[in-house]
Amino acid sequence: MRRRTGPAMAGAAILVWGEWLNRRWSRALVGDGEGDSEAVVVLGYRNPQATVNLVNRWRVRAGIRSVSADRARDTRVIFSGGAVGGAVPEARLMADYAKSVLGFDGTLLLEEQSATTWENITNVIPLLEGADRIKIVSQPAHALKARAYLRRQRPDLARRLVRADDYRPGEWTVVKPLLALYGLWTLRGIKAGERKVSLRGLETVAPPRRGSGRSRHGTPGFRGTPGFRGTPGFRGN
Repeated sequence: MRRRTGPAMAGAAILVWGEWLNRRWSRALVGDGEGDSEAVVVLGYRNPQATVNLVNRWRVRAGIRSVSADRARDTRVIFSGGAVGGAVPEARLMADYAKSVLGFDGTLLLEEQSATTWENITNVIPLLEGADRIKIVSQPAHALKARAYLRRQRPDLARRLVRADDYRPGEWTVVKPLLALYGLWTLRGIKAGERKVSLRGLETVAPPRRGSGRSRHGTPGFRGTPGFRGTPGFRGN
């Protein structure tokens, strides 16, 4: 009996660890936020095929459910991701899925140039300026990495970050330990202090620099680039 109990307990402990770590990441670098307008940024995942893959489908669903019911009219959902692994930009695939499958009819904006998480943040910044509350959606570790990048690039906007609905207990439970291991690897460039700092600390703690702080696409002239598309009803900032 003990031989059977040991592995079972170890397996349960691993699952609990995965849940705990993902939950912890989902609550880092976010505040309460106030105001009516909201921006939900959904980060794309490498998508080599012509149809949206499993990971991006989940991210779209998490992004749509992150839209606050009482702020739906003042919320813009921003899909961010270029054609990294295939011919069609990740943002376009996710937007098509949101509209055709999930029936989302709110304001959608597409950023189709980014090839890295740093570029995701750099290129969506012009779309965040007018938002009172900002949510970044992905797997918890990846979303935390993106929030840390926003803090490095624009601390003033980072103070508007609030929690997205991209972590739920019991969702992806079996794979959460693997996501936790991958998260530890992907967050290796994010200092421990950045992961734990409160948003209040942004007013006094200077963010670290990452190289030159520029992506290869940059932000000048963003609104005129072919990679940006929005719905007619969006008035900008």
